[in-house]
Formats: sequence, C-alpha cells, structure tokens
Amino acid sequence: MYKQNIPSRAELPSARQLLRSTLIAAVSAAVLLLAVVLPAEYGVDPTGLGRVLGLTQMGETKLRLAQEAAQDAAATPLDPAESQGALADASTPPQVRPASPMPSPAAQPDTAPAPTTWRDEMSFTLKPGQGTEIKLKMQADDKALYAWSVQGGVVNFDTHGDGSGRSISYEKGRAVASDEGELTAAFTGNHGWFWRNRGETNVVVLLRTSGTYSDIQRVK
Repeated sequence: MYKQNIPSRAELPSARQLLRSTLIAAVSAAVLLLAVVLPAEYGVDPTGLGRVLGLTQMGETKLRLAQEAAQDAAATPLDPAESQGALADASTPPQVRPASPMPSPAAQPDTAPAPTTWRDEMSFTLKPGQGTEIKLKMQADDKALYAWSVQGGVVNFDTHGDGSGRSISYEKGRAVASDEGELTAAFTGNHGWFWRNRGETNVVVLLRTSGTYSDIQRVK
C-alpha cells in the first residue's frame, strides 16, 4: 500500500512568507493593470509606459472602433433604392490612376489656382468590415494638403491625431466617397486618417498628400 509523505511543520511556509508572496503578487498585478491592461484596452496611460510600448494607441483605436460600431448600429438604414444604387456602384471594378497633378478648374487661366503637385500617393484595398490607418509625422502647426477618394463604394472615416500625451479628432464621416482639404497639426505627433469599409464588397482607397510632414506610414 502506498504511503504518502506528509510534510512537517518546518517544511511548510510561514505566515510571513505567505504574506510576502501575496503582497508581491498584488503589486505585480497592479503594475500590469496600470502599465498594460488600462492602456491596451481603454487608452488610459497613467504611467506613460503604454504610449512608449504602443499600447495606448491600440486602446484608443479599440475605443474609436467601438464608438464607430455603436454609431453604425444606431444609424437609420439606407432607403432600399439607395442601397441598390450603392451596390451597383460597388460592382464596378476599381481602377487606380497614376499620380498626376490635380486638374485646374480651367476656363480662366489668369485667376485659376495652380494645380497641386503631390508628394506622396498611396492606394490600398479594404475588404468588407476591414479598416486601416495612415499617419503623417508632423510638428505643431505643420500643414499638409490631402485628397482621398474611394473606388467601388464608400467608407466611414476619422481624421485625428495623437502624440505628446495628447489626442484630437478633427473630422468624422459616414458613407463618404471622397474628401480633400488642408490638415494643420494641433501639436507635434502623428496626424492622419482611419477608414473602415462597412459595405459588402471590396473598395479601393486612393490617398494623395503634400506638405510639411517628415514621414508617412500605414499604421495597420
């Protein structure tokens, strides 16, 4: 018959050791909560470490997507005739044009503004439900001209910025086919756009930019 060895009292951990282990576990859990969980899930970064590790941006994106999904759920459905029109437009295969200057309003060359010479051009495909983000690295008060358009449908978008411990939303839109204008950085950091395809077919987004920014990159 198997005889189990029962540890002696001397081999068992003392009350002090148990208390110390409990305190270490509690402190470790608090550090993980403040430095990892709050930034990554809720965009709250009390220690500043989450932004260094890129977790705060992840949390802010999650909150923005949740807010966008709630807005979509509360929105009034499109009229059936409008839905059929949108699907008909979406069936047209996308065609990406090479970079070229924006056309002048024409007719009056003496008063028409000079066409914009674009510095960067990016195009990408969004599947149904897919989103992506492009950011410009800018100093405070830097200005960037932009123009983007959607081929094959429409998208929801959020023009925003983050950096230096701050964040801002410049403009939002739903079911938009194009937008253009000038983006002025409210502070030093990353400023740009987030797009999401809420349609039922693939769309192609074409973005053109020019101005005083040091870098442009696709975040996700």
